[in-house]
Amino acid sequence: MNDIKLSKEEKEILKDFEAGEFKSILTPKRKKMLQAAAEETFKKDKRINIRISSRDLESLQRRALEEGIPYQTLVSSVLHKYVSGGLHDIMANKALQRTQKSRR
Repeated sequence: MNDIKLSKEEKEILKDFEAGEFKSILTPKRKKMLQAAAEETFKKDKRINIRISSRDLESLQRRALEEGIPYQTLVSSVLHKYVSGGLHDIMANKALQRTQKSRR
């Protein structure tokens, strides 16, 4: 951790944190709600089977290996991010922009 370069502001924040200057404002009710949300996020109660090309599967497995996670976890994470709006189809967005420009 000694290799990390901190700005003056970051050093002040770290000093204050280590001195116990920060106090949590998390209420027990909010903590319980966050824990329930986290549990629901990671609950895996359904199974699916899909057919994909061996090339795509190998790419997924290679990417998962780089991330240090099982490839099924990577697939599940990508799907979750997509359906929850955290992952966007760049090509679809470009096509939509072109369509909107041509209508003007």
